[in-house]
Amino acid sequence: MDFGIYAHTSLVIVGIVIFFIIRLFVGYVASRKVSTTADYIVAGRRLPIWLTGASIMATWFAAETLMGASSSAYQWGFQGVVFDPFGSVLCLALSGFFFIRVMRRARYMTAMDFFEQRYGRVMTLLGSTAQLVAYFGWTAAQIVAGGNIVHVLLGWPVEVGMIFVATVVTLYTTMGGLWADTLLDFMQMFFSAGGIVLIFVAVLNQLGGWQVFAQSAGALFVSEPFNIMPIAGEGYLGYTGHMGWAYWLAAWMAVGLGSLPAQDLMQRSMSGRNEAVAVHGTYLAGILYGAFGILSPLIGLAIFALNPTVAPEQTEFLLVSAAIDYLPPLLTALFVAALASALMSTSDSSILAGASLVTENILPSFYPNLDETRRLWWTRVMVVVIGTMSLLIALFAATIYKLAIFAWSILLVGLVAPFTLGMYWRKANRSGAISAFIAGFVSWLIAMMGYYPTTLATCAGDVETALWDAAYIGSVPAFLVSIVVMVMVSLVTQRRDPPRPLVDVDGTILPLKDRLGVLPLEDAFKS
Repeated sequence: MDFGIYAHTSLVIVGIVIFFIIRLFVGYVASRKVSTTADYIVAGRRLPIWLTGASIMATWFAAETLMGASSSAYQWGFQGVVFDPFGSVLCLALSGFFFIRVMRRARYMTAMDFFEQRYGRVMTLLGSTAQLVAYFGWTAAQIVAGGNIVHVLLGWPVEVGMIFVATVVTLYTTMGGLWADTLLDFMQMFFSAGGIVLIFVAVLNQLGGWQVFAQSAGALFVSEPFNIMPIAGEGYLGYTGHMGWAYWLAAWMAVGLGSLPAQDLMQRSMSGRNEAVAVHGTYLAGILYGAFGILSPLIGLAIFALNPTVAPEQTEFLLVSAAIDYLPPLLTALFVAALASALMSTSDSSILAGASLVTENILPSFYPNLDETRRLWWTRVMVVVIGTMSLLIALFAATIYKLAIFAWSILLVGLVAPFTLGMYWRKANRSGAISAFIAGFVSWLIAMMGYYPTTLATCAGDVETALWDAAYIGSVPAFLVSIVVMVMVSLVTQRRDPPRPLVDVDGTILPLKDRLGVLPLEDAFKS
C-alpha cells in the first residue's frame, strides 16, 4: 500500500500528530493525580462503569482486531478470526461471570496477587515470569502495527516507526499510569469504533447493500466465508482431521481461556469502584467488543468481494485502504489517527500490566521493605524497561496477529489450570499448581516438536508459519496435560502440602457466597 499517491496524506499525518500530542498532555495531567501505586496501577479503584467498560474494550480493541482480523478474514473467512474477536468475547463473558467478582472483593492489584495468596511465592514468581513473556509479545505486536502505519504514512523505515511509537507510548504511560490510560482509552474508543462503522457502511454501499454482501462475500482460501467451524474437505485453516479440530479448539482457547488470568484484563476490571462496576463493566466491554469487533472481519469479506486479487502479504492494511477509498478525507484522517491511538491503548495497557507484576509480585521477593514512594518509582522504571524490551522483540519478529495470539497461548498452557481450579476447587494446592505450570510448558514443547513435521508439509516448507501453527495446535494437548497434572498432584500431596484458603490482600478469608457475576445492574451506579 502506498500513501504517496493519496492526495490528503498531510491531513492524515496532522490528525495522528494531534492524537499523539493529546496523549502526552493527558499523561502529564494524569501524573498529577498519582501519589500511590494504587493510583498508578488501578486508578485508586475509583472508576465508574462507563470508564471501566470503555477501558477494557479499548484495551483489547487493538491492532490485531482492527488490522489483523480484516486481513485474516479476507484470507480465511470467519475461521481466521475465531482467535479474535470471537475468543475475546468468550473470555470477557467467562471472566465477568466466574472470576472478576472474587478478584475485586479480595482487593487484589494484580492477577498474581491471587496466585501468591493461594499458592505462595514460588508459583507467583513462575506465573509473573510467564505473564511478562506474554506481555513482551503482546506489546511487540502493537509496536509492529504502529511501525507499519508510520512507514506507509511518512515513508520512514518500519523500524524507525516502531521506535517512534514505542517512545511515545512509554513516555505518557510512565507519567500517568492507569489514570492516563483510562482517559485516553475512553476517548479513542469513540473514534476507532465510529470509524470502523463508517467504513463498513461505506463498503456495504459500494457492494450494493446487505443482501448483495451476503451473496457475494468471500475469502481467499475457503469456500464458506461465514462458516466458523472446520469445513468438510477443507478442514480448519488448511488442516484436516484431528489437527484441524485441535487448531479450532486452540483458536477458541488461546484468548478465550488464555486471557482469563491476564493482568491487563484483571487490572482494568479491578479498578472499578465496587464489585458491580467490575462485573458489569466487564460485561459491557464484551458487548461493545462483540458489536464493533465483528465489523473488521466483515469488512475483510466485503473487500474480497470487491477485489479478490489482493496478495495475502498485502492484506494487513485493508482497513486503511478502505478508509482512503470510501471515506471523505477528514474522516479518513480521524480513523487512521484513531487506529494509531487504538494500538497505543493496547500497548500502554500491556506495558503497565507487566510493570505492575514486577513491582507487586517480583520485587518484594528481593526487596521486601519497599516504601510507597520507592514502589511507585520502581513501577515507572519498569514501564520504561518493558517498553524497551517489547520494542526489541518487535524489531526481530515483525508480525502482528500471530505474535499477539501466541502471547496468550503462553498463559493458556501454564496458568489457566492453576487459576481456574484454584478459584473453584478447595483441594488445589501449591504442589499441584507448580507441577501443572511445568507440565504444561514441557508438554507444549514436546507437542510442538511432534506436530512440526506435519505443519511444515502443510505449509509447503514455510518454516515460520509452520512453527506458529505447531505452537497453536500443540497448546491444546498441553493445556489438557496441565489440568490432569494439577488434579493428580494436588490429590496425592494433600497431607504434605495442605491447600490454602482464598484470602484477600490482608490475609482475611474471603466470603465466597454470591461469587458469580450475577448481581443487580443498579448496584454499578451506586457510589
